Amino acid sequence: MFRAVCFDYFNTCTAAVRRGEDHRRTAEVLGVDPDEWIALLDRTFEERAAGGYGSDSMTGLWQLCNELGVEPTETQLCHAVDLRLAALQADAPLRPATIPVLRALRSAGLGIAIVSDCWFELPHFLPRSPLAGLFDAAVYSSEIGHTKPHPAMYRTACALLGVEPADCLYVGDGGSLELTGAGACGLTAVRLAAGDLGDHLTYNDEPGWSGPCIENLNEVLELVGAPMLVA
Repeated sequence: MFRAVCFDYFNTCTAAVRRGEDHRRTAEVLGVDPDEWIALLDRTFEERAAGGYGSDSMTGLWQLCNELGVEPTETQLCHAVDLRLAALQADAPLRPATIPVLRALRSAGLGIAIVSDCWFELPHFLPRSPLAGLFDAAVYSSEIGHTKPHPAMYRTACALLGVEPADCLYVGDGGSLELTGAGACGLTAVRLAAGDLGDHLTYNDEPGWSGPCIENLNEVLELVGAPMLVA
């Protein structure tokens, strides 16, 4: 039935995102108030994810600091970039099932894409992560210039995978109205309703989703007709 699967990254390939203390450390390194920094990150997420602050990490962080009336040095910015990359990875460790499921899908001959609303961080660390080599395409909102549920996110993924939307399954936790967006583009959307999700960090959630749901990523294999993993 399906030739490819598109996965959301945060809260789907990863466990529920929980913001850790490294974000406050990043603020301290930059010389900004940690509470104001975190509030600014929340306030600017969609603009950053749509490429509004550019893809250059140091320039983007400088712009954010400037909005708080601070001009960090190059040394501070370099340190902050490293901390920010570490912070996002610490906030969202991979689910135990993610790598086995991706390997099983590849063995079954299905194409795999990561489709994520993100800033500079994910494009930097994903190709160097344990998932490297397990996906055929990655669609980053900051590079596309649009966030989910914009059709460009899904159409780009299908084009890179060489499949029609009708041949593609989309799996996500429901943030950014991603499931409705995927369905509107012709993909079959399914919500990951894992037990750790509920009060996780997300944006523009769609709590009224009435479509299909799964409780763990292993169920994706059943949906595409691939052999299930042995527990």
